[in-house]
Amino acid sequence: MSRPADIDVRPITEAEFPDWIRAVKTGFLREPTPTEAELEARRTMFVPGRYLGAFDAGRCVATFFSFDQEVTAVGGAPVQANAVSAVTVTATHRRRGLLTRMMSQDLAAAKERGDVVATLIAAEYRIYGRYGFGPATSATEWIVDVPRTGLDARWSGPADGARVDLVDAEEVRKYGPELHDRFRRATPGAVSRSDWFWQINTGALRFDPKWTEPFFAAYRAADGTLEGLLAYEVDDNWGEAKQPLDTATVRGMIATTPAAERALWYHLCSIDWVTRVKTGERAPDDLLPLLLPDPRAARVSTQADWLWVRILDVVRALEARTYEGTGSLVLEVVDRAGYAQGRYRLEASPQGAFCARTTESADLSLDVAELAALWLSDESAVRLAALGRVREERAGAAQVADALLRTSRRPWCPDMF
Repeated sequence: MSRPADIDVRPITEAEFPDWIRAVKTGFLREPTPTEAELEARRTMFVPGRYLGAFDAGRCVATFFSFDQEVTAVGGAPVQANAVSAVTVTATHRRRGLLTRMMSQDLAAAKERGDVVATLIAAEYRIYGRYGFGPATSATEWIVDVPRTGLDARWSGPADGARVDLVDAEEVRKYGPELHDRFRRATPGAVSRSDWFWQINTGALRFDPKWTEPFFAAYRAADGTLEGLLAYEVDDNWGEAKQPLDTATVRGMIATTPAAERALWYHLCSIDWVTRVKTGERAPDDLLPLLLPDPRAARVSTQADWLWVRILDVVRALEARTYEGTGSLVLEVVDRAGYAQGRYRLEASPQGAFCARTTESADLSLDVAELAALWLSDESAVRLAALGRVREERAGAAQVADALLRTSRRPWCPDMF
């Protein structure tokens, strides 16, 4: 067994990229050898210095990469983020501190660049709290029993001059980015999408042999404005009684208005032969169940944490978001890595916010991981205090924090990365 000190953790070269991809696939327990199509597609994302690997005797045994991203703060401001992905350690090299070494290098570089936060989607819950990340958004998936919804079987589209049309992948690539930009700026927790995202999700770049082309539906308001896009696939199941029992599975849906959201769900639930709809990961307070005449037709199949956030710059993070109330709060932030460690005074109102380090007595003490959920407003300070994850240094401070930080809708990140 190699000693941890003998394992070289460093940025990979472009020539080492195939070995790095093999290690990624091995770590995620997928067929190890990448195809030429996969290598070709993934190389388009390669940025020197952002791909880290751990090498033992020349073989890559752990992987890590990060890329530039924006995450939307409460109120719509885009915040510069360091997005973390493809984190693996090969089973033969577990418990040797390789992830800690890669994470430390990456977060230090992110802090040096001036990134405000780091983000990731956690495959396992208990890993990333050690590095200051905390779950900051949640996701819920419903399964809809279509015959039970109570929807009018004669529904064929909006009756107000708007329309739902099937479109092709080229149209999605052309018009989707602008629609998504409008969507994400109104959705706390949503993240930016690169051109690579649109290429992969519309089939322009293909490396997954199991990839199939989905159906794309677009909602346009009566004035022609694109307000929603839906991607879905449908299986082919006629059952033993020769009756169609197809399931439509949503690959993604974004909408900028409730009318668009309603029409796209109604479209999906009105397709002949479709008797069940799987919604994919949605916001936990999604409109869907209550859009149906019988909300009980939709049952929750999955409910879990989704986007994790690590605050790197407390001042810029708290000043970036908006506040519905007026007040002040002194926070004692504990950060073992030191990036966010300290005491901060927040002065907030609907007109804006000011945050700075202070020597005043703290109202609340909390770990930087808990600050993430409060920052995006997916959690209550009162609830966290009851769980022992936030400590009131002044009686009633948790209620003051909730009055300042809570919002009418929960944050949501629709993307996996």
